[in-house]
Amino acid sequence: MTGRPTMGVTLTVNGRRQTLTIEPCELLVDTLRDRVGLTGTKRSCDVQVCGACTVLVNGAPVSTCTYLTYEARDKEVLTIEGLAQGETLHPMQQAFIDHAALQCGFCTPGMILAATALVRERPRPSVAEIKHYMRGNICRCTGYKKIVDAIQAAAEAIAGGAR
Repeated sequence: MTGRPTMGVTLTVNGRRQTLTIEPCELLVDTLRDRVGLTGTKRSCDVQVCGACTVLVNGAPVSTCTYLTYEARDKEVLTIEGLAQGETLHPMQQAFIDHAALQCGFCTPGMILAATALVRERPRPSVAEIKHYMRGNICRCTGYKKIVDAIQAAAEAIAGGAR
């Protein structure tokens, strides 16, 4: 710390309770990457337009580049590192692999978490619903058809009882 004001917060990250001393203006992206060591959350635009930093807070997608860690106090934060069950990938993660819905992988953690939230809200989303919901997550490599295909496949797998 740098002599600036600090405060204590407690949040649960990937099922593990974390009690941290933070600066009041600390962003969740910095807390996750620098303090908790979870680098799957990517910093990119810093203005909430690309989706690379998306995580789920109490099940809802948030852009950690504009979300204060303080706002996550006493809440459940799910990052890409916490989505799998041990060595078993979540159906959304597996679908992104199966459908080649990634190239460089930079946007993929945020895409997968946003898509997971979508499928929880809408178990069998239409293509139009997927495109609308995912509009805040930008991919500069793959194009979106494979991403939409992966989300549809994961939705079917999840609805079919996989999770």
